Amino acid sequence: MIYLIHSETEAGSITRNLGVSEYSYYFVLKEFRPLLESLGLVVAVSDPASEVDRLWANARVHGEDCIFLTFSPPHRTYVPKFCPTIPLFAWEFDSLPNETWNDDPRHDWRTVLRQTGGAITHSRFAVGVVQAAMRADYPIISLPAPVWDHFAPLYDPASTGLTAPRTIQVRGRVYDTNGLDLTPYTPFSRRLHGQAPLPPAGGWLDEQSLTLSGVVYTTVFCPADGRKNWFDMICAFVWALRDRADATLVMKLTYRDAGNMVLAMLGDLAKLGTYQCRIVIIDGYLPDDAYRDLAALSSYTVNTSTGEGQCLPLMEYLSAGKPAVTPAHTAMADYITPGNAFIVASDHEPGIWPHDPREAVRTRRHRLEFDSLVAAYAESYETAKGNPARYRAMAAAAHTDLQRHCARDVILPALMDFMRKHAKQPA
Repeated sequence: MIYLIHSETEAGSITRNLGVSEYSYYFVLKEFRPLLESLGLVVAVSDPASEVDRLWANARVHGEDCIFLTFSPPHRTYVPKFCPTIPLFAWEFDSLPNETWNDDPRHDWRTVLRQTGGAITHSRFAVGVVQAAMRADYPIISLPAPVWDHFAPLYDPASTGLTAPRTIQVRGRVYDTNGLDLTPYTPFSRRLHGQAPLPPAGGWLDEQSLTLSGVVYTTVFCPADGRKNWFDMICAFVWALRDRADATLVMKLTYRDAGNMVLAMLGDLAKLGTYQCRIVIIDGYLPDDAYRDLAALSSYTVNTSTGEGQCLPLMEYLSAGKPAVTPAHTAMADYITPGNAFIVASDHEPGIWPHDPREAVRTRRHRLEFDSLVAAYAESYETAKGNPARYRAMAAAAHTDLQRHCARDVILPALMDFMRKHAKQPA
């Protein structure tokens, strides 16, 4: 079997494409590729329109089956004329795009899904949404990215949630409220003097030392993605832990040019008065070693999103035995439990499909309850400080729950079975 794979973002372009539309599909492809290589020959294609059917025809001449796996949402999926195609996509809203705009029928995802005859997504929630829009027996399976094996070695069963001072090397700009004067970013100062420039923080490719200790909360997200809801994340953290000098929130941003978003974050932090807790903003691309170092020293991971298609960083940190402060809606309902997380309550509110330029209200997202988020921060802090047995139990649950959810030896048999049943040219 020959597997043709494609993502719009590739290894050579990921740094400059951080945060742009669909960039995270590259990381999903990266995790699935070793599984596919264990099943057959894998060929990456850059231009599906010119390559896929040609490679399919060549494979047929040599008696080989060939399947095209496109790591992209349906409206960005190229469907070749001959080669069987399976899109792998994430979805976090309770309705599937079922309308057309800009004269492109692919925006009605049902059009593409009918052409491919099957799909892979990353949550039971998304499977239900697709089958409700298509038909109850539409061939689709939930296969999360198999990240557990990469991060499981970071799990420390002896951890109490308190981090001894540790210095790591990060690449990018670092904004640290310890020693940072936020006065120029207050509303009063902005009215008098206009918008202040960003404070000195190094260059986007500079290596910098960062020392962290105490109770360290880490979150990884794209600040340009409104679904990530970083305003609540920041404000609730300060509201809950204002007087805790040993509490740190590390926000690792994944965006190629986050300057304006950092200014907005500094403005929000400046509105919150004085506080002893620490906020560190990292604006840059961390190599794998630095990314793992940050995960290893963290006490908790944080998510405050209004919807998730799967959330790779949350899954990675939980795999490493880091309990979470997070809601348990959409894809997260598959792996977040009271045993591995301090769960933030949420409820529905009207929403839009993120790729719809009309911004038409056609779906729903999840609004977090702010008081619940504050309480989750406070309870998690007290657990790390005063209840090491509970912390260890939650860390162990995170590690083992994610093994059942996204370990390679869990995903591979399901992937093999789905390919055997459904990877054929639709009638």
